Amino acid sequence: MQAGQIEIQEFRPEHLDAAAGLSRQADWPHRKEDWAFVLSLSRGFVAVENGRVVGTTMATLFADACACINMVIVDQSMRGHGLGRTLMNTALEAAGPRECRLVATDEGRPLYEKMGFVATGEVLQHHGHVAPVDRPAGVEWADATIAAELAALDRQAFGADRTALFAELARQGRFAVLRKDGAIAAFAGLRAFGRGEVAGPVVATDIEAAKAVLSFIFAERTGAFLRVDTDAKTGLASWLAGHGLAHAGGGLPMRRGGGAPSAAAPMTTFALTSQALG
Repeated sequence: MQAGQIEIQEFRPEHLDAAAGLSRQADWPHRKEDWAFVLSLSRGFVAVENGRVVGTTMATLFADACACINMVIVDQSMRGHGLGRTLMNTALEAAGPRECRLVATDEGRPLYEKMGFVATGEVLQHHGHVAPVDRPAGVEWADATIAAELAALDRQAFGADRTALFAELARQGRFAVLRKDGAIAAFAGLRAFGRGEVAGPVVATDIEAAKAVLSFIFAERTGAFLRVDTDAKTGLASWLAGHGLAHAGGGLPMRRGGGAPSAAAPMTTFALTSQALG
């Protein structure tokens, strides 16, 4: 697939250093390891001009139901020439008939709307050094064998099967779990990311349960640099700011095809795995 002298290639591990360079240019916090994490779960593509990577995109496929389009970057010197659209079309082709989701910047929104995406809310990024907090009762770290059970609960909230993602989260991070009457009422993932760590996904029956698992992580990681991405509708934003995680931007969640999870779902997503992975 070529456009002029630009060739679209499969994203391979040898492209990771160049991709990390593009994210630094775009002022993203992603390390090479963060790119590798998403790539391990995705079909990725790079735009190459004369041997130089000048653009990237990925399609993270969740079974046959859903895909997250992510890591869309175009080198500053190549913007305004349609390369972003070419990369998006490549990712959408990889996604096939699945519902597609992404988190857009204000700059990217016009293109995505032309491609059939509709904004569904607002993602608020919060980060900072965690303030001290009392450790809540009933929350503990779970071992990696719980990943499949958590993926089943996540499916109720997210609307698609992310078992492979949860297996990788268990391998690279850990989960805090709240149990009530023997059943899981909330959980939160924690893993290395960017300048420190990211807490997510956070899935819970209600906001108080979500706060409990996050408070447990705050108590464990007091003083550490932590990031949480939450939807404005969850009502967590001011609470996060009160615990040392200031509002630091965000994005626009958008969808093409499919529909929102049922309002009657027993579990709700209170924080994203990441803006790339939902």
